Formats: sequence, C-alpha cells, structure tokens
Amino acid sequence: MTQPTTSEIIARCEELYQDLNFTAARVWKEAKPGRKVIGYLPVYVPRELIHAAGMLPLGIMGGGDNLEVIHGDAYYQSYICRIPRSTIELGVSGRLDFVDGMLFPSICDVIRNLSGMWKMLFPEVYAKYFDVPQTYKDEIGGTFYIGEMREFLSDLEKIAGRKITDEQINTSIRVYNENRRLVNELYALRAAVPWQAPASEAYLVIRAGLLLPVEEHSRLLRQYIDAAKVEERPIKDNCKVVVTGMFCEQPPLNLIKSLELSGCYVVDDDFMLVSRWLIGDVPESGDPVYNLSQAFLHRSMSTAAKYEPNLEEKGQFLVRAVRDTGAEGVIFASTSFCDPALLDRPMLQNVLKAADIPFIAFKYAENSGQMQPIREQAGTFVDSIKLWSVA
Repeated sequence: MTQPTTSEIIARCEELYQDLNFTAARVWKEAKPGRKVIGYLPVYVPRELIHAAGMLPLGIMGGGDNLEVIHGDAYYQSYICRIPRSTIELGVSGRLDFVDGMLFPSICDVIRNLSGMWKMLFPEVYAKYFDVPQTYKDEIGGTFYIGEMREFLSDLEKIAGRKITDEQINTSIRVYNENRRLVNELYALRAAVPWQAPASEAYLVIRAGLLLPVEEHSRLLRQYIDAAKVEERPIKDNCKVVVTGMFCEQPPLNLIKSLELSGCYVVDDDFMLVSRWLIGDVPESGDPVYNLSQAFLHRSMSTAAKYEPNLEEKGQFLVRAVRDTGAEGVIFASTSFCDPALLDRPMLQNVLKAADIPFIAFKYAENSGQMQPIREQAGTFVDSIKLWSVA
C-alpha cells in the first residue's frame, strides 16, 4: 500500500474535525448490527472499558467555531464557558441521536450539571457523571475509583447484553498502550523538529483519535509520523513554547495556526489529555481495573482539573515540560470563565517566575473569531524572548 503524504493525512483529519454530524462514528455503528457508541466529554475516561465492551468511545469536544448555538444558550447562563452550551446544541439538533450513552467526567461544576441536564433532555439515553478520586491514597481514592469503574462496567454489560471479562479489558489496555506510545512519539517528534510536525497538524491527527476506532487511529498516527519524518520542510526562526490551559474546551484550529504564524513552535500542550493521560504503559495482565486505578493515581498527567496532593509538586509539570522540550516560554491560554484554569494560573505563574521562565496569558472561546489580537500578543512575546534571551 502506498504511503500517504502528510497533506493527504491532514486533509482527512480536517474533514473529521469539521464534521459535526460525526459521520465516521455513524458509519462504524451501522456497519454491524448491535454496535454501540458511548460519547464522553473532556478530560479523561477509561476508554479501555468501553473498547472492551465492543463499543466505540466517541470524544465530544463541544461544537467548535462552526456551530451556531441557538437552543443551547437557553439552558445555561452567559457567564460560563461555551462547551456545555454547544454540547447541548449538538444534542437538541439531533447530531448525537445515534449515541447510546454519554459520560460526563469530573472536571468542574458545569460539566457535573451538564450530566443532569442530559438526563432530563434525553431520558432514554444512558448518562453518567463519571467521578474520579480526590484522595490519592490507595486504600481511599484507589478503592473509590475501583468501585466507580466496576459500577461503570456493570452498566456497560447491561447495554451490551453480555459479560465483559478481564481478558477482554487487558486486550483493550494493550491496544491503548500502543496508541499512547504513538501519540507520545508524535509529541517527541514535534518537540525535536517542530517544523516537520507543526502543532496545527499534530492537533488534527490526535483529535481524529476521538472519532475513530483506536486501531484505525494508531495506523493513522504511524502513517503521519513516518511521512512527517521524511518530508522536507523549511525551518523558521520561531520560538519554542509550551501552551497550557486548553485541557477542556478546545481552541479553534485557527488559534493554533495563529500562534504558529506569530512565530511560535508549540512543542507541548494539554490538548485532549485523554489521549495521553496515563503516563507509561498500563500492565497488560492481572486485575485490569486495579491496574487502571493505580495508573490514574500514580502515573497520570497533571492539570488544573485534577487534584494535586503534593503542594511542592504544584506547577512543576510545566517546568519539566519546558526543560524536556527546550521551550523558551509558556503561554497560558484559558477558556473564558474556566474556574479550574483561571484559579490555578496565578500559582503556576509563580512557579514559572521562580524558575525564571517567561510567560504570557490570554483567554479564548471555542468560537473565537478575531485572532489578530492573539497573534499580536504572541508575536510580541516571541520578539521579547529573542531580544532579551540574547542579553
């Protein structure tokens, strides 16, 4: 089979990104009788359990900048982020009418309330507020999370009409371990040679994994990585930066492109954390639910939406990201009205100050249209780094 070019791969990924009717997931479901689709919102759910049930985990990241929110605004006040309103719009407009269940992970009060809203609007659809530990002791948080996953597995078995075995879950863990390795390989490639794998392209390739079966997405990742390594692209005089604060409501694609046009190489970020939430491989034998619980408690990403039990570690993940990628600064890009990100930001900025790492901050919404101010601010940041870092 001929190796596709990066432009061919990105064209397909952008088509998936723009498709608010989730055609790929609909086609997957219709291809075989009895297939089920379980939607989930950011930041993290154990997709391995859904996969083990023979179902498709479908990432719902809001409606983006191409969806006009008409009905969704009637359900939520104006002083919150846009993702719940646009998700409601996707639901009431029939774009999610094929989904058999929806998971609302523990992110913030807004998403918690969205789970209840969904139950009232779509009582025939399985909906669950998926809680995660806030205490990171094995005997407390670990026991709680194992119970949450066991309860979720029981629900999946009722929807699937069959038992889900440990062997099936371990097989799914193996598949997702491979997918996470490939996602991390793409991040490493981008950090090393960001002109070969631009952030805007990497974003589209990884986001495709929220819509496709994991096996198909892993093939897509391998194709893009192989193509990006050999394609000749010009090196620009850009600054390497880490972008943080985008863990939930996703930025418009034009925002990422605007950062690149302003002179930034985005070499690390917190986009779609579900794709690399667990650090390292999860054991592929033994009790899979226990193994997933241990991975969440002790080997998972840091983010504002996750409780940080060790105050001395607060913000150190950003310092490590800068050091590991060779970044020259950090950009805080938070959604308007995002309590977790905006409340965490002052503490994270203090950590960066202590480490002598430059940073700037701005806010956005998933339907942001005017990119010129963001481009100018980021461009000025890049210029200041180039000017003062030499001195």
